[in-house]
Amino acid sequence: MKKIILIALTFLSILNSHGQTADYIIRNGKLIDGMGNQWQYKDVAITKDKIVAIGNLQNWKGTREIDAKGFIISPGFIDVHGHIENAAIRNPLASNFIYDGVTTVITGNCGGSMESLKKYFNTIDSVGVAINIASLIGHNTIRKQVMGTANRNATEQELMQMEQLAQQAMKDGAAGMSTGLIYIPGTYAPTSEIVRLAKVVSNNGGVYSSHIRYEEDKVVDAINEAINIGREANIPVEISHFKVSGQNNWGRSKETIPLIVNARKEGIDVTIDQYPYTASSTQLSVLLPDWVLSDGQDSIMSRLKNSSIRKKVAAHSMGIIKKRGLKHFSYAVVANYSADSTYNGKSIEEINILRGNKNNAKQEAETIIQMIEKGGAQMIYHGMSEEDVKTIMKYPFNMFASDAGIVNFGSGMPHPRAYGTNARVLGRYVKTLGVISLEEAIRRMTSLPAQKFNLRNRGLIKEGYFADIVIFDEDEISDASEYNQPHQYSKGIKYVWVNGALSIENGVQNKARKGIAIRNENN
Repeated sequence: MKKIILIALTFLSILNSHGQTADYIIRNGKLIDGMGNQWQYKDVAITKDKIVAIGNLQNWKGTREIDAKGFIISPGFIDVHGHIENAAIRNPLASNFIYDGVTTVITGNCGGSMESLKKYFNTIDSVGVAINIASLIGHNTIRKQVMGTANRNATEQELMQMEQLAQQAMKDGAAGMSTGLIYIPGTYAPTSEIVRLAKVVSNNGGVYSSHIRYEEDKVVDAINEAINIGREANIPVEISHFKVSGQNNWGRSKETIPLIVNARKEGIDVTIDQYPYTASSTQLSVLLPDWVLSDGQDSIMSRLKNSSIRKKVAAHSMGIIKKRGLKHFSYAVVANYSADSTYNGKSIEEINILRGNKNNAKQEAETIIQMIEKGGAQMIYHGMSEEDVKTIMKYPFNMFASDAGIVNFGSGMPHPRAYGTNARVLGRYVKTLGVISLEEAIRRMTSLPAQKFNLRNRGLIKEGYFADIVIFDEDEISDASEYNQPHQYSKGIKYVWVNGALSIENGVQNKARKGIAIRNENN
């Protein structure tokens, strides 16, 4: 096999010396290959869906030639933590990702995925999506199929059923398994259950990706749980949207990062990802105790009608802000409330006042409960420190991820990370603040995630690799999306290719939908 490859490369070299043609030739740009190397002036040739040549290609001719003078040529960015599921079918252009330079998204995170990945991948390939999509199988999804949202440990028979579902998902091409251990029903699962399923995933060449059990006061315990799962199941671990939440926990990144460093010294393949913002985004229901959310909506509603339970729930919510040293839920802002869209962009404190209630935490807690009774809401929680964000970003085995879905432009008040994650890293944290170098940032966005999630022949500018390529202006690159005006695409992305198809040209997206479903081939 090695001889065949050597002969092919030699033949390609001979052909190159006599001049060749390609579909696209990118000239005069500063090429950053994705490995962390410094930029070099090199041309890139693309034919069909592959990169076919790199270097001084003056003897080559392209059907189309792109002058990248003054710009950076980079591998397409890989977002390791998305939530795009059915949205990829409804909105296949995925513009908020493409305009941020993203060519591949890994979905199925935080324990939630499509039930049948075989069906999902086939649908992606038949519909045609602008980006490549890989998916994890969600532990919550598996548990719901077997146990619903029951608040108890699984029986041996149920564990075996869950193992079978995990095995099938891996056979169908899952990149691994995700957990969302703050969400129902994952929060009810003991560590031993996760280990059982993680062993199945490990035996099939997959990764364990976790929204850990705690991200606030007990964050150290939660990180150690994830590391222990990796140790016991002998599986690579990815800790999702690594952070320290709660104003009372600011500065603890100096405590949490060493946990990852020491685990890697032990030989556990643990890495992390991060979005470059000081606010998170998740459901309103995380402000309620776990025990009240089990067994479906009817059970939840029944419990909340009980005055004694309602008081306990309100006390739990008020306890959250007390620990943070706050008097109000001003840090909790509505992103999307389907029951009343006028609440979008307003904090719980503001909404409580609009309702004519007294301006105190007790009334705000009741407002939260009433909103849950109306179907809940997607929220933005302002609770992290900029210094922690920068400390975490400096860690070399840390990737970047939006933790976002495909956005309908103009709808709701989504977290800005849905539009600007990569551009923000490159514009703010590389160019303005100098937290990390440009070459290092590109490595974290490309080859590191490709290696971690077994995305073969992606993540590098390299001959024979898929032509997922981004050209951007390093002086202009920036995130435009803001909390009060989120629906703004990133600036500075000039060209994007996905599998050799030009998707953004001169800063404008076209209708190309050449992304594919990426199935795990390691099982």
